[in-house]
Amino acid sequence: MERLRQGGRLIYAGAGTSGALAALDAAECGSTFGSPSGEVLAVVTEQDAAEDDRAAATNALLGLALRPEDCVVAVSASGRTPFVLAALVAARQAGALRVAVASVRGSAAAALAEHEVAAVVGPEVIAGSTRLKAGTAQKLVLNTISTVAMIRLGRTYGGLMVAVAPGNEKLRERARRNVVLASGASEERVDEALAAAAGDARVALVSLLAGVDAAAARSRLEASEGSVRKAAQQ
Repeated sequence: MERLRQGGRLIYAGAGTSGALAALDAAECGSTFGSPSGEVLAVVTEQDAAEDDRAAATNALLGLALRPEDCVVAVSASGRTPFVLAALVAARQAGALRVAVASVRGSAAAALAEHEVAAVVGPEVIAGSTRLKAGTAQKLVLNTISTVAMIRLGRTYGGLMVAVAPGNEKLRERARRNVVLASGASEERVDEALAAAAGDARVALVSLLAGVDAAAARSRLEASEGSVRKAAQQ
């Protein structure tokens, strides 16, 4: 997590089903955890033929201007997909942290990575269909990686998703309820804090916890890189 705290990015690389799952996890980090745009990315291809395109992976990662602070998580059920292997090589050349997620141990991807996550699920119910057990296991692994990262970066508070993007009535009510639970304040005070914070639950929560106005709470969050806990303790 030190890499992300230093401005690094969590970058998934995958092809086919693995790529689709990686893209989904990356896309949900913003709305779920308030992750800034560009902090969690996915370099993927969902077309079967493109799984063999090493150049596509290399060019995509070079286009991101990889740096040592970044972490590249390569996802492949077989652990030998050429697209994924090329992504790991590009990450190594840039000095980025490399993680291989596969459904076998000791894969080619693991040999190129610093950390191996082997989610071995055994034979599929339908032979060769890695979107089934392998895909489910990969989704759980990616969920865990991004969730733990967001927790350690302070994007949650007290086990609550206090940075949920309030895009509809259900999510607005969820954000409100989480602020009530996290702050211990009355619903009336929470509503006032949310109104002053223009609906930003993190700003409202820091305001209530630290006893400051919305402008000061927002400044604290910016200085704390989005960490509610750090902002409240300033």
